[in-house]
Amino acid sequence: MNNDISNTDYNFSPSQALVGGQMLFVAFGALVLVPLLTGLDPSVALFTAGVGTLIFQLVTRGKVPIFLASSFAFIAPIQASVAEWGISSTMSGLAAAGLFYVALSLAIRAFGTQWLHRVFPPIVVGPVIMVIGLALAKVAVDMATGAADGQKVPTGISLTVATVTLIATAVIAVMGKGMMRIVPILGGICIGYVFALILGAVTGVTLVNFSNVASASLVALPAFVMPTFHMGAILFMLPVAIAPAIEHFGDVMAIGGVTKKNYLEDPGIHRTMLGDGLATTAAGLLGGPPNTTYSEVTGAVTLTRAFNPAIMTWAAIFAIVLSFSGTLNALLGSIPLAVMGGVMVLMFGLIAVVGMTTVMKVGEALTEPRNMIIASIILVVGIGGLSVPFGGGFKMAGIGLAGIVGVLLNLLLPASSSASSE
Repeated sequence: MNNDISNTDYNFSPSQALVGGQMLFVAFGALVLVPLLTGLDPSVALFTAGVGTLIFQLVTRGKVPIFLASSFAFIAPIQASVAEWGISSTMSGLAAAGLFYVALSLAIRAFGTQWLHRVFPPIVVGPVIMVIGLALAKVAVDMATGAADGQKVPTGISLTVATVTLIATAVIAVMGKGMMRIVPILGGICIGYVFALILGAVTGVTLVNFSNVASASLVALPAFVMPTFHMGAILFMLPVAIAPAIEHFGDVMAIGGVTKKNYLEDPGIHRTMLGDGLATTAAGLLGGPPNTTYSEVTGAVTLTRAFNPAIMTWAAIFAIVLSFSGTLNALLGSIPLAVMGGVMVLMFGLIAVVGMTTVMKVGEALTEPRNMIIASIILVVGIGGLSVPFGGGFKMAGIGLAGIVGVLLNLLLPASSSASSE
């Protein structure tokens, strides 16, 4: 690898631009998946991912090679909030979630990180992450079988497309070489899309509709949505931000392990959290999904040894430019629901597995009554979709309520002498 992309160097050379485009390619599938699943505009998601990454780089003084884009943790909450209050009100909740990160960053700067381990230990964070994945299981199945769109496509055909997409995604993830191994989502969607085109031609069933693609403008302004203040949506969304905020530490440590630099100290975890929070708030103010650090891009950095943060600047610029392509936006909208369902069967399960991995950090102490109670109640409240009204149209439900309950139980239940969950 040339020195101009392996060291910190903002000379914006052609080689940096090329690798930056490659980084966006790696993130692209997951980036646009969230808006496609939640009813948000993919072009806005591209724009806010680019702007968010630039904000992050400014806050962290251009020291961390990280790309920010759509967070999977918010898929189910966004779907529920949009159904309850609409997109504009939901955006106020997402913007507030970003401000929650900002508040955390200020607290970390003032008091350090030790208090986080007390308030958000693995026995709380792990089950909450599991809930995020498992709560979406029915959504993935409905998409894969065609039930999500009122069975416009026969179940057998829809399930066939979803199965081919799922297998393709899994095979790329397990057997792919080089860059292909870190783009299983994008690869799976492309293969599923092509298969849907072929199957549609053979069966006569319309699986891919190009009508909007043909009429789309080559250049178009993203469909930005301004937020409308709604306290119910804000109270619903804030607790959801707990798990992604804690995951942020792991992501920053992961990229630090790759580059052999301690980003927790320089520029400091308070700065990386602040950058993430401001990026998420900016996304909410424009109609985009919350941002998070992308592990796919960290994998690409590991593979290419491209450690220069300037590369992420190029990726951000390309994302912003692509966001103004009306044709691309329409093409993304033509992806069959079954293709998305096939990918989601895998992705939502993987989120749950990440939660299981986090719980395993508790070790043998998991079998202690205190920890079993905390984990059990979080899982049932979250997966069961428990909703608690507070009057005035405000309510806490599902994932957010599960997170709050877990934090309170962890703080209130007395710890045994052998507890190791903190």
